[in-house]
This record gives sequence, C-alpha cells and structure tokens, in this order.
Amino acid sequence: MKIATFNVNGVNGRLPRLLEWLAETQPDIACLQETKTDDSRFPAQALQEAGYSSIWHGMPRHHGVAVLARGAGPAEVRRGLPGDDADGQARYMEARVQGLHVASVYLPNGNPQPGPKFDYKLAWMERLIAHAQQLVASDEPVVLAGDFNVVPTNADIYNAWAWQWDAVLQPETRAAWQRLLAQGWVDATRQLYPTQRVYTFWVNANAFSRNAGFRMDFLMLNPAAAARLDSTGVDSEHRGRDKPSDHAPVWITLKGAAAAKRRT
Repeated sequence: MKIATFNVNGVNGRLPRLLEWLAETQPDIACLQETKTDDSRFPAQALQEAGYSSIWHGMPRHHGVAVLARGAGPAEVRRGLPGDDADGQARYMEARVQGLHVASVYLPNGNPQPGPKFDYKLAWMERLIAHAQQLVASDEPVVLAGDFNVVPTNADIYNAWAWQWDAVLQPETRAAWQRLLAQGWVDATRQLYPTQRVYTFWVNANAFSRNAGFRMDFLMLNPAAAARLDSTGVDSEHRGRDKPSDHAPVWITLKGAAAAKRRT
C-alpha cells in the first residue's frame, strides 16, 4: 500500500500537475495540503474521474487539507484539530481508509517571528501533540501526513545559517517537534535514510535547480504502522515541471495485510 503527502499550493491552479502525478505514481492514499479553496470549489469530480474518492476541509484562498483514496473512499473521523473551538483555519483532517487511520496536517508557518503568528504556530503544535498522544498507542496503523513547517535539524536544510531567523528553524519549533517524536512517532524518511540529505521544498525554481531545499513534509508513523514500513521516497522530479507546487510529494509503502488484500 502506498500513502503519499503533497502540499499542492492551490488545488485548482495546480490541478493538471496533481492529476498528472496521481496518474503516474498511483498512490493508494494521498493527503493534500494548501488546497486554498472553499469547500464548494474543491475539484472532487475531476478527482473522481481520475479514480480517487475524496474528502476535504477548505477555506477561501488559504490553507485547506484533503484525503484522497483509490477504491473504497475515506471515512471522515475529524475535521479540525481539537483544543480551540475558535480556530477557524482549515489545517487538519482525519480519516479511516483501507485499514489505516490517516491525518492530513498543515501546520502553521509562523512567520514573521517573534509575533502573533509564531505564537499561534506554537499553540497549534501543542494542540497537535496533545491529540497525537491519543493516536500513537493505537493498535491500528496511524499515519500523520503533511507539511509540518518544521526543519528538524540542520541536516534537513541546505543552509541553516541563511534561514536562522525563520520560524521553521526556531529552537521552540524544533523542541515541540522532538516532543512529538518522543511519544513514539517514527519519521519514515529518517527511519530508512538516517543520514542522507533529503529535501521536499524549494522556495523557487532557482533554488530547485541548485537543490537548495528544505525537508518539511513528513509521514509520521505510530508503532503499528512503522512495523509495516517498506520503502519511502520523494517525487522531486515533479517540482521541476511546468507551473509546479513549491513542494514535492513524499510517499511510503507499507507491507502487510492491507497490501496483500489489495493484490488479490
């Protein structure tokens, strides 16, 4: 079974690239971030014609998350992260699909810092950590997939010094990330590639041509999912296509019962 995460940076504007990627790579489940459209304009019909059922949580012009699945459609569990009923930003959607519990996560960027946007980012991370604690010990495989807007270490960015004041590199951001990991979550990329330079985001085309990137997109696995981890990768070639997202899709494959069921 193949699960992917993709910050599309505008699902309608990038729809040709999204459909192209789905057709070429055929993930079983795809979690999208930054759909940047209200619910009425989400391209569910075009995705259905491409073979993907979808659920989505959007808002006009900003943020937005979705979960796509081939075959059996995703069953929504939660939209919105608990802990702040006044938070109207569409950044979290949770679903059960094909024997997995998955969440599409778009964590706040937090710039400029210091300031209210950074405060919101840290508060949001605290809410995520609290909710994730309830998921990590589940007997069913759980995958937190998305753009977490954190660069965990200096090995996850081409030049940490040049971005030292950015919210994604701040000590408070990294400390919160480490507390999430300490619950028992496994970063799939680092599990299989512990020392390699791996990037998922490039700020512009010039940065991509130089491979001056960041790693900010993750598939985080609870122990039940991590036990089935088989492979992982980044579809970085899609970042170099015409009018692409500034992020590249990241994917994993899981072995086990669900994968075997799909082959029969």
